[in-house]
Amino acid sequence: MPLNAENASSTEDPWFREEHTMLRDQVRRFVEEEVKPHGEKWEEDGMIPREVLRKMGDLGMFGIRYPAEYGGSEMDTVATAILAEELGKCTFGGFAITVLVHTDMASPHLVNAGTPEQLKKYLPDLISGNKISAVGVTEPDAGSAVAGIKTTAKRDGDDYVLNGTKFFITNGVHADIYFVAAKTDTTAKGSRGISMFIVEKGMPGFTVGRALKKQGWLSSDTAELIFDNCRVPAANMLGEENKGFYAVMRNFQNERMVLGAQCMGEAQAALDMTVEYVRERKAFGATLWDKQAIRQRLSMLAAKVEAARQLVYRTAWMDSQGRDCVREVSMAKALCGELVNEVMYTCQQFHGGFGYLREATIERMVRDARVQAIGGGATEVMLEEVAKRMPPTNR
Repeated sequence: MPLNAENASSTEDPWFREEHTMLRDQVRRFVEEEVKPHGEKWEEDGMIPREVLRKMGDLGMFGIRYPAEYGGSEMDTVATAILAEELGKCTFGGFAITVLVHTDMASPHLVNAGTPEQLKKYLPDLISGNKISAVGVTEPDAGSAVAGIKTTAKRDGDDYVLNGTKFFITNGVHADIYFVAAKTDTTAKGSRGISMFIVEKGMPGFTVGRALKKQGWLSSDTAELIFDNCRVPAANMLGEENKGFYAVMRNFQNERMVLGAQCMGEAQAALDMTVEYVRERKAFGATLWDKQAIRQRLSMLAAKVEAARQLVYRTAWMDSQGRDCVREVSMAKALCGELVNEVMYTCQQFHGGFGYLREATIERMVRDARVQAIGGGATEVMLEEVAKRMPPTNR
């Protein structure tokens, strides 16, 4: 019984078109040729080489949904989900998240709110991979609760002066462009008074405080950012003053959908390698696959992954049609973040003692997957978003 969904024709699903199949094939080839042979080294180095990211830019993977005039491909949200799913299958979560933060969590802030001058100045380099981006929203005391950020930005002549600290910033060490949220009106209550700024590496008063050591995603650089009287030109404000909260919330939906797709790519890859392993591994005179309990447990997980994958793609399709899908995005993020960890636990269990060794791919994948139920909106936060949108029972 094949559990691998890779051989299914994309044309069987209504949201896939020929261009989607071509993109999937291209990303898959890149992963096989450029990522898997080198990923272990990147894990040791704690970063992805810039030349690898430029290759992705040259292939058009950094501008999938961006305007053609800047080098983009003007594809849809489904294409973004395909990129995320295929990167998830590479088995190196740190590589996948390095790319996805750049393509779908940071640079969208520029595309969504940038002026023509800002787009012309920054977007071509972001699409080509000549420059890599990060988004600075999270702080030590403010994650999903964006309204609680304490970083401030005060107008001083032609500049804004930023003061504060950002934490858990993916790509934070090696990025070139940062999209940073700060309070421009400290008297405003709640989510009001937040603005977004384009901050370039090297601006006076902006430093990387330290690189953060993590349980997983080791090939992804994560940093603490410090703004100490950092002067940012007023022309670098992104969008309207005091309206930055809405920009962050808008892009959270894209971020969470992408993470769901990445999770299902990771889960499928883990299932595939585990099925292959248990078909060969012998114990008590037979292969592990011959044990009914093992093959049925893997089969049920395969069913769950396929169901969650369909939710991700339907949600991406809804977004591409301009339909409100906050409920579906929140469902997908919660479901996929928990499911990928369920899959990893079982797959590591069925690898036995070997699955606990650092040389085992599944061991790395277990560590990488843990954050998927935390980052980008913890499961509990996502379920509250779903609960808000559950209709009352009619009696």
